[in-house]
Formats: sequence, structure tokens, C-alpha cells
Amino acid sequence: MPNLGMIASGALVLAFAANGAVAETFMKYGEVEGWKVFADTEKGSCLIEKIDEVGNVVQMGLTEDRGVGYVGVFTLAETGIKKDDKAAVAIAIGENLYIGESTGMRGNITKGYSGGYVLSDDPQFVTDIAQQYKMIVFPEKDWVFEVDLTGTKKAIEMAKECNASL
Repeated sequence: MPNLGMIASGALVLAFAANGAVAETFMKYGEVEGWKVFADTEKGSCLIEKIDEVGNVVQMGLTEDRGVGYVGVFTLAETGIKKDDKAAVAIAIGENLYIGESTGMRGNITKGYSGGYVLSDDPQFVTDIAQQYKMIVFPEKDWVFEVDLTGTKKAIEMAKECNASL
């Protein structure tokens, strides 16, 4: 079973662009297949974001040193997740199952949202996200959820272009 390659050191602070509440350091770089690409001019890194029809937000990008990727999923629904909560998580993408740890977020993101993110330095994880159409997340909670990955390949390519331009 691949490991998400969790890295415990370094703070990951994200400003989120949900519903148009973009932090001033985030500039829209482009949009492709329902994904928006933002450049974080302060951190010198880019991220992709998709908001589904019920307002759930998925974000993917790189940490400030660009050595580790992150995937964050956030919702307006009550999750009981608290900021900095750590929990085991399994993520199924295609035929691969990734095991790791999620970190809860509240307050650093657009008001009313809660959720969490995982960090990974596994290139296969990124490849699977780009090439598959769904990701099934099994958090250490009573619920399982699915993330639509349609369009991630083109969005990741645009984010690479964005990162190269910074």
C-alpha cells in the first residue's frame, strides 16, 4: 500500500478562494474544465480549486518549498473537525490505496467552511489524481465521501505552467 509520505514539519497555511473570497496574495491565473488556477504571489506557488454544485471545495497545490503536494477538501456541512486535528485517512484512487494522516482546518479558510488536508510527496499519488476521475476518501469518521477528479489533468498542467511563471 503506498503511503501519503506525510511530513510533520512546516506549517501549511492556505488562503482559500471559495465563493470569490480570494485573499489579496491570490491572483487568478486561469480556468480549465471547471478548475480554477490561482497564483499565490506571496508564497510563489500555484493551486487548483474546484467548487461543486453544493459548495464543497477541493484544492490541490504545493507547499511553499514546492517539495510536497497537498489536497484539501472543505464543506459548509458540519463535520466536527477542529483546526489542527490529526486523523488517519485512507484515499482510494483507481487501483491504489493511500494511507496517511489528515490535518483539520477551521478559521484559516473562508468563513463557515471546515475540512482538512493531506500532504504527499509520492509522485504516484499525483499521477493517479491526474489520470483518474474519482477519489474516494475514508477519513477516521463515520462517513466516506467521493471527490470528482474530472479535469484535474489539464488543471495540474496549467498549475505547472503557473508555477514556472512565478
